[in-house]
Amino acid sequence: MEMNIPQEAARSDGAVRHTLMPFTNSVFRPGHALETVQAIGDAKERDIAMGEYYYFSGYPEKAVKAMEPYLVNEDTALRLSACLVYAYANLATGNIRHARHALTEMEKTFADSNDTPDAPAEAKAMSAFVSATAAVLLHLPLKDERVFETASLALLPPGLRFFFCYVQAHYVYLQGDYSRSIGNVEMALALQTQVYPIPTIYLRMIAVMSYMGLKKSDKAKEQLQLAWEQARPDGLIEPFGEHHGLLGGVLEATLKKDYPEEFKRIINITYSFSDGWRKVHNPDTGHDVADNLTTTEFAIAMLAARGWTYQEISTHIGISLNTVKAHMKSVMSKLGVEQKSELKKYMLK
Repeated sequence: MEMNIPQEAARSDGAVRHTLMPFTNSVFRPGHALETVQAIGDAKERDIAMGEYYYFSGYPEKAVKAMEPYLVNEDTALRLSACLVYAYANLATGNIRHARHALTEMEKTFADSNDTPDAPAEAKAMSAFVSATAAVLLHLPLKDERVFETASLALLPPGLRFFFCYVQAHYVYLQGDYSRSIGNVEMALALQTQVYPIPTIYLRMIAVMSYMGLKKSDKAKEQLQLAWEQARPDGLIEPFGEHHGLLGGVLEATLKKDYPEEFKRIINITYSFSDGWRKVHNPDTGHDVADNLTTTEFAIAMLAARGWTYQEISTHIGISLNTVKAHMKSVMSKLGVEQKSELKKYMLK
């Protein structure tokens, strides 16, 4: 059913009375995510946290429904939390118009906060956080480089500081500086005095991606396993589906055999999320990321585009050399290319 989305969110004076992304900012032991959400005392923050929980556990339709009432809330933290989750949940459900509406609202909030000299510093930091998160995760150019300056870590709650470290590490990864990206991740994890599961899982996703960029597949598999141990007890599988195309076959190499049902759910998430992701990313950047490959074909093509030999791909993923060659033949046919060097323009960075 078509949802009614607000054409203009209610503008406030920037007052902040609630916590931005309360579930992301939570500390909890594996297996206690839902219990943590239900224990949040403030009803509105509990609603937002439940929407986050739905999203991270792979139920975007429920996340959309939970966040929609808060898209026009005058409290900055509630409104921006709702917009961020609503945007990404709508990518996964294919409602691109709704996703773009939320993305636009976040951009406007950031621009307005920077154009208002007396806007509270905390509100500025929050709007910069969601603006940077939205853009970087979609691999879109930052419209305003001030996001990394304005989103002062000191003004964000602890869990979001670590999630913003993930955003920064992801941004560095996109520049091709994999060693620096890993350094950012390692520093962030070392500074945690308590484990914030959502930021930790996302930080480890970047570590996997960056280690694969350096062709250190053993290190990548180790990081993926650590992320999985953190995520599996609560079913927090969305990050794995979101990042699948960038993980270079590590999911296939580590989870497919031992966790077939969970792997199947992750792949279903990958297909739905990636379809929406491309519908925003491709038109906005002019980068024609392939949309007609299976997830396995895409993973193999990503590695081949980065110079991996067929034998290296075979060993890494744990499939036969002939199977790799068969997948690559299908990839080349679908994309209409004849040389591996031509694959890059259809792949992610």
